[in-house]
Amino acid sequence: MTYQWEDVTETFTESQRHYKQIYLEIDEVLDERLEVSLFSSETGPYEIYCSYGKMYGIIYTDAANQEELRKKIKADLEKEYAKSGRNPSSEFMQYFIETYNLCLPNDIFFDADALMK
Repeated sequence: MTYQWEDVTETFTESQRHYKQIYLEIDEVLDERLEVSLFSSETGPYEIYCSYGKMYGIIYTDAANQEELRKKIKADLEKEYAKSGRNPSSEFMQYFIETYNLCLPNDIFFDADALMK
């Protein structure tokens, strides 16, 4: 079966799209199982959030390269999804993490700044 990436950005309100010092530019999902989101920033790097099964995290990039990088990321994820299904293979996860420098930012599980408000 062939799936298409679906832009779900409009499911977020304008205020929800603002998070700390970044802004959700686009959020795309494939078969409701894969997600690739782009966050822009005026003061720091752009962030591409990826989620596929047990693999998720942030890839940092700059404004000039974000579009091409996002296309490559989506193509790699889509190819692996067609091959492995719901969860990526260990080999793919190792490749993806090393190739794109996938990171887990400190605030993905615990947001200390939110507690201080």
